[in-house]
Amino acid sequence: MMIHVKNLVKRYGDLVALDHLSLDIKEGEIFGLLGPNGSGKSTAINCILSLLSYDKGEVEIFGKKMTPDAYAIKRNIGIVMQNVAVFDELTVYENINYFCGLYVRDKAEQKQLVEEAIAFVELEDFRKFYPKKLSGGLLRRLNIACGIAHKPKLIFLDEPTVAVDPQSRNKILEGIEKLNAQGATIVYTSHYMEEVEQICSRIVILDKGRVIASGTKEELKAMITLGEKITVETFSIEEAQLCQLRALPGVVSVDKIDKRLIIKSGKGTNNLESVLNFLKNNQIGFGRIYSELPTLNDVFLEITGKQLRD
Repeated sequence: MMIHVKNLVKRYGDLVALDHLSLDIKEGEIFGLLGPNGSGKSTAINCILSLLSYDKGEVEIFGKKMTPDAYAIKRNIGIVMQNVAVFDELTVYENINYFCGLYVRDKAEQKQLVEEAIAFVELEDFRKFYPKKLSGGLLRRLNIACGIAHKPKLIFLDEPTVAVDPQSRNKILEGIEKLNAQGATIVYTSHYMEEVEQICSRIVILDKGRVIASGTKEELKAMITLGEKITVETFSIEEAQLCQLRALPGVVSVDKIDKRLIIKSGKGTNNLESVLNFLKNNQIGFGRIYSELPTLNDVFLEITGKQLRD
């Protein structure tokens, strides 16, 4: 087991930030850690890394107890936090070299690792640039390079794609998957559910310092009542017809937003057919109609009762 957390408790006065939190993260996973603001994600990461003391519980990394002075363990951990942490006075090369040098003393090895990190994040053409001259996406890539240059076995990535353009986001996600393919275990937090759905092999949802759901994306989707979301562009529909539509077997809810009907149905095989038949039988004109399976956003909303970006 790469990380073992058992009954972790962290209090701030009367506030319980972590409520007997238990987690197991396996070697080779891209592990998604989700939760609304205030759910305990950052506190959990800081306690796991021994950056924050806790009141009760156990934390093991690489099968050994994690403590503030466990430097042999920390040598094999990389951290990329949400807030970019680089030196404005140093160039791209100098920043990566500095952070790599905190872990690697051999100068020849250090130089090779820095070059590999620059190539990995595709910053070869920017090695002499200072951070203030980089775009948001390039700055994020520099931040990642500084955290992974020493080739850690375990990497914590806390919202590494915040406020970057779609192209840079795709580059970062591809890089994370490449790191994982090269053997790194990744702990990943994000407010972008599509990212988590794309790259994470297993996901935990936290709320109020506790695990309220865990599993693969398929297992999480199987936990909720929503089976299908049907969107209909309709020209006109009466309130009485909306009531009849809501009464159809399997229909969970019907919302009218401008000229669109959003119909949420439970698990079943004939939901779309039933809706189409209802529209035709009641001579309700409609344009485009399409069906979507549940997303992680739907899972998160149903399980927590909250939007991720509260």
